[in-house]
This record gives sequence, structure tokens and C-alpha cells, in this order.
Amino acid sequence: MAEQRCYYEILGVERSASGDEIKRSYRRLAMKWHPDRNPGDAQAEIEFKACAEAYEVLGDQEKRRLYDQHGHAGLRGNPHHDFRSMHVEEIFSMFNDIFGGGTGGGGRRGGGVPRGYDLQTEVEIKLVEVLKGCKREVSFARAEVCGTCQGDGAKPGSKPVTCPTCQGRGQVQQTGLGGMFRMVTACPNCGGSGKVVTEKCVACRGNGRVRVNRKIDVAIPPGISDGQVVRVQGEGEPPRPEASASGGGVRGDLHVVVHVAEDDRFERNDDDLLMPLSIGFSQAALGATVEVDSIDGPVQIEVKAGSQQGDTVRVQDRGLPNLRTKRRGELVAMLMIHVPKRLTERQRQLLEEFAKTEKVDVRKSHEGGFWQKMKDLKDSLTGT
Repeated sequence: MAEQRCYYEILGVERSASGDEIKRSYRRLAMKWHPDRNPGDAQAEIEFKACAEAYEVLGDQEKRRLYDQHGHAGLRGNPHHDFRSMHVEEIFSMFNDIFGGGTGGGGRRGGGVPRGYDLQTEVEIKLVEVLKGCKREVSFARAEVCGTCQGDGAKPGSKPVTCPTCQGRGQVQQTGLGGMFRMVTACPNCGGSGKVVTEKCVACRGNGRVRVNRKIDVAIPPGISDGQVVRVQGEGEPPRPEASASGGGVRGDLHVVVHVAEDDRFERNDDDLLMPLSIGFSQAALGATVEVDSIDGPVQIEVKAGSQQGDTVRVQDRGLPNLRTKRRGELVAMLMIHVPKRLTERQRQLLEEFAKTEKVDVRKSHEGGFWQKMKDLKDSLTGT
């Protein structure tokens, strides 16, 4: 399972940092990694988005409390925005108040239809569930258009008025990121709508949106790998009214990041499953048929006579299905020859008789590609 980065380390602050310290650190790092300061640097954009994700969690008291208590697992069921799929200008708009503007929301990608923000949450499944797929109930909260004011934030019976700051245009030109460049941003007074509310809706406090709890069943397909994402179309947030003069547009999506728990019996290597198989030295010498439990029931492993420590036996179609082709990988049993620590008197007598006939040339241990074989075994175990 891929290790997720610590949000405190991303922002370079201590766990005891105050809210203001976290905010200042985020602003400094966002300035450092902003793609306009790092043209053509893909890593800078990754860092810019990682900082935004960390700040959304640590800048929120409830999310920070859950993260401090349970780490990333504590945020499951408390989705945050999917910054990795978000455009840079959308992130800049979302945290516009930090950089000297007002809070924006939603946006148009490439000048197209207004679209709400995507959300991201996480689920964990067992390795055995990768075989046939499964369903998970996902609970999350998302912003919805207020049903009392229909999203304009005004008290019923009143209407928003033209914003005096932008004269109804919804945009102002300002200097961003410490004077580095000039850009047109959402108006800090009206948030880009061109209207301001003088009498606020009680239900949403003038925000135009309310938090709504939601539960849905998410289908996890067979063959999914740790860290892959299931996209549930239309389960994200609606676009804000200021994103479109007509109030139209489409919802964002919910991105469900799937984590596959480790299994004590198997090591996954793409679609193959690796497992150790302990056998006696007599089975290795004479050959044997050994029954083992695969991920979907018993299977017979044929151990050839003369098998050596570290040899592998492959069983086709006993691994995991490929996500795209659905074809199953192999079960790969790695032979581990067990040498008993204690012998009965009869066993000792038999082995002593055998030892009299045994001849081993220790020099051959370094022949026949011994070290290459050991490297191949290590690579198969680590998946490299």
C-alpha cells in the first residue's frame, strides 16, 4: 500500500502549529510552487496541489482533529476536494481570500460549461475482495444549493443588489502572489456573482449553499489495485450560481480512492499472487503433491523431484483478475525447504545411512548462476 504524505510535513509546520501559522505556511509554499513561477515544471504543480490538499484539512478544525487522532484513515467519510484533478486556477479561486481576493467557487474548464468541484474520499477493501469486486457504502457530506433561497443567499422576499465594488461585472484586476503578476480574479466583495446580499437567508446564512449528508453504494470492480480511483459521476458539488449567469452547469464527481489491505498469506505482484510454501527436504528430493489454500479455495501444487530452496511453482488462473482484460494471473508458490530441529531416533538412523551415500561439492554453490538466481528470487518477492 502506497504511503500517504504527512500533511504537517507538506506544509512544513509542527503538529502544535496554530491556525495562523498553518495559513502563513500555506501561502508561502503556494507562492513558491505556483506554476506561474515554475513554468513547465510538473513537480511544482504536484507540490502546489499537495499544499492545497494539506491546507484544506489542517485549516479546518474538525478535519484537523480527525487527522490528528486517526491519520489519513480518519478522513474517510469526510471527503475533501480532489485537488489532483483540479485546474490550478480553480484552486487559486477556492483560496482566493488567502491571496488577497474573495472566495470563488466552481469554474469553467476551458471556457466550457460551468462545473462544480470534485470531491474525494477513501475506502479500504480486503485482498480477497479484489477477486470478484465488491460494494462499499460511502457516507459523506457535500455542499448543496440552499432550498430556501435557491442559492442566491438572499432572504425570501428580498433580492441581491448590484455589487458596488465590481459594478456587477463579477471580476476585478489585482496583483497576485506578492506582486509577481497581474491577473483578473473574482471580485472580493461579491465572490464573482456581481451581486451582494443585503438581507441574508437564515437557512444558509447568505452562503447560498448548505451541507448535506449523503450515503451511496460504490461498486469496486474486480482487479482494482491499491491507490486506484473509482469515479462516481455527478456525486460532487454543484457549480455555484456565480459560475453561470443562468445558474446552470453540471455537478462535479466523487473520486473514491481504493486502498487494498495487506494479506498475511499472499504478496501481490500485479495480477500474480506470491506465497511461500514450506516443504520437507524429502518432499523436495522425491517430489510431492501438496494441497494449499489459494485465494479462492484449495489447489494442488506439484513439487518436482530435486526441487531446491527458492524454486517457484506456478499455477495458472489462480491469481487476481486484470482490471481491463479480466484474465487472471498466476499463483506463484516459492519453495521453502523445512529442516527439522529435532529428529526421532529412527529418523536419525535413516539420515545417517543416507549421509554415507551423499556427496556434495560445495564449490558448485557458486556455479550455474547461483547469485543471479538469488537476485531473481529477491526481485520476484519485491515486485521489481
